[in-house]
Amino acid sequence: VQLQASGGGLVQAGGSLRLSCVASGRTFSSSSVAWFRQAPGKEREFVASISWSGSSTYADSARGRFTMSRDNAKKTAYLQMNSLESDDTAVYYCAAQINIRGEYMYWGQGTQVTVSS
Repeated sequence: VQLQASGGGLVQAGGSLRLSCVASGRTFSSSSVAWFRQAPGKEREFVASISWSGSSTYADSARGRFTMSRDNAKKTAYLQMNSLESDDTAVYYCAAQINIRGEYMYWGQGTQVTVSS
């Protein structure tokens, strides 16, 4: 599976962005997909995930502002981000398919999100 993340950019605080993660390969529809982010000088952190059946989970920082969805026909997962804050500034990575150790096996290249205050 190869993942291509896109949709990042520069936005003012309070604005919105929608990130996309396009996958190649046959297993996308049966895979969990997640978004992580890494801000400068900080460790990578979980943002949101969605199961193969469409059940989503969010970090506390994302809940209520971000919505994750997927379109299996397009092999694409989305992260709609609303009410963006300066603390959301980071490189966002999508990941797919969890192994038996609970780790995501495949990662996209990242897309930069910058929120100006």
